[in-house]
Amino acid sequence: MTLALHDLLPAELRRSWITDGTCPDLDLYSLYRARQIAELHRTAVIDAKGALCYTALDRRARCLAAGLRGLGIGPGDVVGVQLPNGRDAVAADLALAALGAVALPFPVGRGALEAECLLRRAEAVAVIAPVTHRDTHPAAELTALRTALPALRHIIAAGRGDAPEGTVPFSRLTRTDAAGFTPARPDPDGAARILVSSGSESEPKMVAYSHNALAGGRGNFLASLLPDSTPPRCLFLVPLASAFGSNGTAVTLARHGGTLVLLDHFTPEAALAAIREHRPTHVLGVPTMIRMMLDRLAREEADAEPLPAPTALVLGGAPLDETTAREAAEAFGCAVVNLYGSADGVNCHTGLDHRTPPTAPDGVVAGRPDPRVADIRITDPDTREALPDGRVGEITARGPMTPLCYVGAPELDARYRTPDGWVRTGDLGYLDGERVLHVVGRLKDVVIRGGANISPAEVERELRTHPAVGDVVCVGVPDPLMGERLAACVVPRGGAAAPTLEALSAHLDARGLERRRHPERLLVVSGLPLTPAGKPDRAALRARLTEAEARGASDTGTGAGAAPGAGIGAGADAGFRPGPGHGPGAVAGPPLAHAG
Repeated sequence: MTLALHDLLPAELRRSWITDGTCPDLDLYSLYRARQIAELHRTAVIDAKGALCYTALDRRARCLAAGLRGLGIGPGDVVGVQLPNGRDAVAADLALAALGAVALPFPVGRGALEAECLLRRAEAVAVIAPVTHRDTHPAAELTALRTALPALRHIIAAGRGDAPEGTVPFSRLTRTDAAGFTPARPDPDGAARILVSSGSESEPKMVAYSHNALAGGRGNFLASLLPDSTPPRCLFLVPLASAFGSNGTAVTLARHGGTLVLLDHFTPEAALAAIREHRPTHVLGVPTMIRMMLDRLAREEADAEPLPAPTALVLGGAPLDETTAREAAEAFGCAVVNLYGSADGVNCHTGLDHRTPPTAPDGVVAGRPDPRVADIRITDPDTREALPDGRVGEITARGPMTPLCYVGAPELDARYRTPDGWVRTGDLGYLDGERVLHVVGRLKDVVIRGGANISPAEVERELRTHPAVGDVVCVGVPDPLMGERLAACVVPRGGAAAPTLEALSAHLDARGLERRRHPERLLVVSGLPLTPAGKPDRAALRARLTEAEARGASDTGTGAGAAPGAGIGAGADAGFRPGPGHGPGAVAGPPLAHAG
C-alpha cells in the first residue's frame, strides 16, 4: 500500500501551465534521458571521485533502478535517501524517478529520532544511507529503528565499509543487469519528491512535489538566472537532500542539461578550490557560507590564484545583509542574487539585473515575483483577505512550483493551504508600487519580551552593518521576569576585536533601532554552528547561551566552551556577556504583525 498524496491545487490550473508551456509535462527521468541522448558525453557530475558523464550516470541509475525493482520497490513507494552530496545521491534521485517511486531525501547528520519520524510518517518502504559518514554510522543506526517502522522493508547501505547485518549493499544493486529494464512513465503531475522543512513545527514538515512542480516551477526559477542557452554549471554548497538542493538533479540536470559540482562536506577552503578548478557558472549556498569564504579569502596570500567569476552567487536559506552582498560581489566578480524561498512552496529572487540586491530600510527586498514560478499576494493574517500594495500582511504564494500537499499531516494542509490552493508562508511582507516583494519578518519567529514582539531578523540586519561583526544570529533566551530576552550570537569580522554589548547597542542607537529591540545578551563565537541543511543552528546557539548563563560566565569569563554544533562552522565561544537589561518600563510597542 502506497502513501496517499493528493493535490490541493485545482486540476484545471495545473493543466493550464502545461498547455501554455510553463511546465514540460514529462517525468523527471524522461527529461533526463532526453538530455542524455542529446549530449551523450556531457559531464553530469563532478564530485570527490572525479567527473561522470550523462551516459555513465544514466547507466548507474538504470542498474540501481533495476536492483531496487528486484527488491519489490515500485510506483508510488516512498524511499528515504540520506546520502552526502555525490554521484550516489544523484543516481538515487534518477533511479527512483525511473521507477515512479517517491524520493524522500534528508541530509546526513539529522539524528536517528528525526530520521525515524520522517520515515514513519512517510510510510517509507526503504531507505538508502551511508555505512559511515565522518564519525557516524547512519545505516547501522537505522537498523536499530526497524521495530518502530512497520512499513520499512529494506535498509540499503552505501559507501565504503562492510554493510551492517540486515542491510542491502548499495554496490550490489548498482551492479544489477539493467539490459531488460523498462522505466515507468509516471504522471508528471504525480508525486516525485518529498521536501523536508523544519519550519516552526515541533516535528519537521514534509511537502510532496510533483515532477512538473520541480522541473517546471523550480526549473523556471533557475531558467531566469541563465543569461543565455548555455547549460549551467552549478556548485552546490548546500546538501542536495535539502529543499534548496532540490534544484540539483531535477532542475540543473533533467530540466537544463547542466553539470553538478558537488562537495560531500562544505569547508570554505574546499568551496574556493572548487570554484578555481571547476569554474561554475552558479554557486548556490547560504549567506553564512559566503561570509566564511570571504573571511578565508581575506587571509590568503597576495599571490593566490584569482577566482574565476561565476555568473551569479545564489544565496538563500537565511537573510542576506547589504555588507555581505557588496563584499561578495567584489570578491567573486559577479552578481549576487538574494533568494527568498522555502520547501512550503514560495520562491522569489532579485535576479541578474543588479550587481547586488536592492535594499530598503524596512526589510529585505526579495525581488519581483515570477508567475511562471510562484505568484505572490499579501493577505490579512486573520481574515485572509487580499491587501493592497504597500500594506504589510502575510505572504501567500501559488503557482507552477506549488507542492501537492503536506505529507501525513492534514492539520498542516488545513493551517497552511487555502481552499483554492494558496500557500500561507507565515512570513510578513508587502508588495510596493512596482510589485516588488519586501519581506519584513515572520508571524511566529519573534522574541516576546514582556509582551512586546521583537523580530530577530530585523535586529540581525542592523547588527551586520557594524564594522566588527562578521556574522550574527539573534535568538530568544528564557527570562523569569520578561519571559524572553534577545541574545546576539556574534562572529567577529576577521582581524577585528570582539565587540562589546555596549558597542553594539550604541551602533543600533545610531541606526535608529529603538532600545526595546536591542540585544540584552551577547555570545561571541568563532563560527556559527550550522544544521545539516546548512542553515544557522539556532537551537545549538540557545543551548550554548543557556549553558553559559548557568555557569555564570561574564565579560571577563573564559566563555561557554566549545560545544560542537551540528554541521559546519561550529567553533569555541569567546565569551558570554550578559547585558544590564532595559527594565520593565520598556515593554510597550505594537506587535510585529501590525507593523508597517
